[in-house]
Amino acid sequence: MQLTIADWVAEVHDTHHPVAGSLYYEEQKREAKRRAENFTAERLPKFLNYFEQVLECNGSRVLVGNAVSYVDLSLFQMIEGLRYAFPRALTKQERKHRRVIALHDRVAARPRLAAYLASERRLPFNREGIFRHYPELDDRS
Repeated sequence: MQLTIADWVAEVHDTHHPVAGSLYYEEQKREAKRRAENFTAERLPKFLNYFEQVLECNGSRVLVGNAVSYVDLSLFQMIEGLRYAFPRALTKQERKHRRVIALHDRVAARPRLAAYLASERRLPFNREGIFRHYPELDDRS
């Protein structure tokens, strides 16, 4: 599951760098638009469906076993990043993937993580990281 999340992160990155990571986003906007449309229409629901099914099979509380693990933390961060990068597209998917969103919310509510998220130590998402918000790439349908 962790490797699946790693693949998912790579696909998010490729929405704004579909031709080459060494090129600026502005140099590949047309290709990025096409890649983002495919990502939000096909790949995003596919990944969310997979994790929704895993949670259903495991009793809906965590992805593996009975306790929160690093893979739950990774899925939490994935949802956080998608809410920043693709807020419209993710909002459209949230009702269909209630278990994934509930897991995200439970992880965020853990006392030590909640304290970190509320602190100044947490770096905000921006256009320099993996998760970047370009309004023109977010699903508008």
